[in-house]
Amino acid sequence: MRLTPPILEHCRRQFPALSRRVGEHRAVFFDGPGGTQTPQRVIEAVSHYLAHSNANQGGLFATSQETGRLLADAHRVLADFLGASDPDCVIFGANMTTLTFSLSRALARTWKSSDEVIVTRLDHDANVSPWVLAARDAGATVRYAGIRDEDCTLDLEELRHLLNERTKLVAVGYASNATGSIQPVRDIVDWAHQVGAKVFVDAVHYAPHGLIDVQALGCDFLVCSAYKFFGPHVGVLWGRRELLEELEAYKVRPAPLHPPGKWMTGTQNHEGIAGAVAAVEYLADLGRMLSGNENLPRRVALREAYRDIGLYERGLVARLLAGLEQIPEIKVWGINDPQRIDERVSTVSFTHDRFLPVTMAEKLARAGFFVWHGNYYALHLTEALGLEPEGMLRVGLVHYNTLSEVERFLEVLHGLH
Repeated sequence: MRLTPPILEHCRRQFPALSRRVGEHRAVFFDGPGGTQTPQRVIEAVSHYLAHSNANQGGLFATSQETGRLLADAHRVLADFLGASDPDCVIFGANMTTLTFSLSRALARTWKSSDEVIVTRLDHDANVSPWVLAARDAGATVRYAGIRDEDCTLDLEELRHLLNERTKLVAVGYASNATGSIQPVRDIVDWAHQVGAKVFVDAVHYAPHGLIDVQALGCDFLVCSAYKFFGPHVGVLWGRRELLEELEAYKVRPAPLHPPGKWMTGTQNHEGIAGAVAAVEYLADLGRMLSGNENLPRRVALREAYRDIGLYERGLVARLLAGLEQIPEIKVWGINDPQRIDERVSTVSFTHDRFLPVTMAEKLARAGFFVWHGNYYALHLTEALGLEPEGMLRVGLVHYNTLSEVERFLEVLHGLH
């Protein structure tokens, strides 16, 4: 079964925010890359924890014991989400940026002045600055892999050329939060491992669109954020067990000596973690519905859900790209070839000959379309494209968006004046 209109409507009914109106129209949430909306079960999971189980871990009383069970379950659920075999390798934190800064400091202690780190000009700055600053502190050299101007994709040949026996880390994004392009992470991991380098993958933007499988990717670390896949503001880090064990974490003395607690500094956002679990269960239940089998194991159900989410979103973005192509004043920055639709997620950024991105965003907001403008922290990309300080306008489609929303968006965009 596919994401048919009845199933899509069933999904949309679970998101209270989607009933919001702007004037005579329903609001259209094309702002997913900055944070998706949440289904009712996520909202209830957060409030239920705060109302009934709010406590710190380690106590012998009921609410503390319930919190401990919640967190243990959360590690298992997110391990299934990431395709990880060991729940203890799943680390929770405030957000992806904080987790990345923490890990970068720990890794930098193992670097020396002759070492090199590779980052890209395509990535969100949260996967650039932590490594640049860590390399600076270690006296290591930072190398930047550039982009291909014609389609705003990562220049893979340049990246391969930069790799050498001095490379200690490659930091790469799974999917661009600005242009939507998907990077061949498995290939990059193989190239990096051939020279003995580790690979850190930013999967924040990929997570709402495609199934993550850390074992298949072969990477050493991977991060994502629950608020990008229909959950609350919680960051998630996965790392190889041996690396999480051997690296020195910046932690307080009473904290555990082994993962996951070794890396989860301070009291965690328990209610947010409860919501992250509910977000994964929402996706798994969608997969069970689509398969017609309510007894599917969680990981199998997630695979079913993402298969259909991918098919559905590719249809939406194909229509959006085709419509934008009919407006001569618009330039799409990124892959716009229908034959390459599988190489991107449903995030599209563009500029207009007559309107600045901020002007378009204002006009579209008044018409009920929630879109982003600027650089979305992909600062190296917009600088490389010569688009600073205005940036681009970004439309982010996820599976709760509809073809009719895309059609109305194109109609309004075409009539801007």
